[in-house]
Amino acid sequence: MNTQTLSPTRWLDQPANKGLLLGLLGVVIFALTLPMTRLAVGTVEAPQMSGVFIALGRAVVAAALSAAFLWATRAPRPRREDLLPLAITAGGVVFGFPLFTSVAMRYVEAVHASVIVGVLPLATAAVAALLHRQRPSTGFWLCAVLGSALVVGFAVLRSGSAGLTLHPADMLLLAAMLCAAVGYAYGARLSQRMRAEHVICWALLIALPITLPLAVVTRPTTALNASAWWGFAYTAVFSMWLGFFAWYRGLALGGTVRVSQIQLVQPFLGMLMAVPLLGERLDAVTLGFAVAVIATVFMGKKMPVHARPTPERI
Repeated sequence: MNTQTLSPTRWLDQPANKGLLLGLLGVVIFALTLPMTRLAVGTVEAPQMSGVFIALGRAVVAAALSAAFLWATRAPRPRREDLLPLAITAGGVVFGFPLFTSVAMRYVEAVHASVIVGVLPLATAAVAALLHRQRPSTGFWLCAVLGSALVVGFAVLRSGSAGLTLHPADMLLLAAMLCAAVGYAYGARLSQRMRAEHVICWALLIALPITLPLAVVTRPTTALNASAWWGFAYTAVFSMWLGFFAWYRGLALGGTVRVSQIQLVQPFLGMLMAVPLLGERLDAVTLGFAVAVIATVFMGKKMPVHARPTPERI
C-alpha cells in the first residue's frame, strides 16, 4: 500500500472525509446549544429570558451578521427555485428547532434534553434518504437504529421509572428534532449548488420580517443575570450562524445520511459541557453509553450508502 495514502493531507483530499471532519466541528459547536440555552432561559424557580425571545432574538442577531457576510462575499441572490427550499430550511432551523428547544429548556436539565437529541441522527437520515434518493444499506440502518436505541435506553435508565414517560417538554424536544432534521436535509441539498455559508445566511434573512418584530415584542424588560446574556450571545453567533457554516458544508461534502450519524455523539458532548457550566452530574453510566454510541458511529461509517444516478451525471 502506498504510504502517502495514509497521510493527513491525502486523507483530507477525500471530500467524504473532509465532510465528516466539518460535520464533527459543527456538532461540537451545536453541543453547547442546550447548556447555553439553559443559561439564557433559566429555570422555573429562577427564570431569565423567555424561550420565544431567545429563539427569535438569536435569529435576528444572526441575520444581521449574515447580511454583512453576504455583502462582503458578494453573494448572488438565490434563484427563484431556491426560495421554497430556503423557506423550508428556515422553518426547520430558524423557527422550529430554536423555538421548541428554548421553551422546553426552562423545564428540563441540559443533560436530560441532550439525551432526547439522540433521535436526531436517525430522523435526519430518514428525511435525507427520501429527499436525496439515497439508499443506505441494511447495515447502515441497523447502526442508526442501534445508536438511537442506546440513547433511548439511556433516557429510560435516567428516568428512574419502569418506562420512558414523556412530559410536555419532552414532546417539544421531539418536535424540535423533527424540525431540525427537515432543515438539515433541505439545507444540505441547497449546499450542493450554493455556498454552504450562504444557505443559512439567506434562510435567516428570509425569516427576518417575522423574527425581528416578534423579537422586539418579546424582548426582556427586567434586569437579567450576565450569564443569561452570555448564553444568548453564544446561541446567536455560534448555534444560529457559525455552526451551520461547518455543518452544511460537511453535509454537502460527506453526504447527509452518513455525516448525520456524527450527531450520535452530540448528546454526550452536551452532557460533558453541562457539568462545568450548569453543575449537572455526569456518572459512569453516561460515559458507558457514550462509548457504545460512538462505536455505532464508526460502524455506520463503514456501511455502504447508495445513491441513484441523476441526469446531471450522464
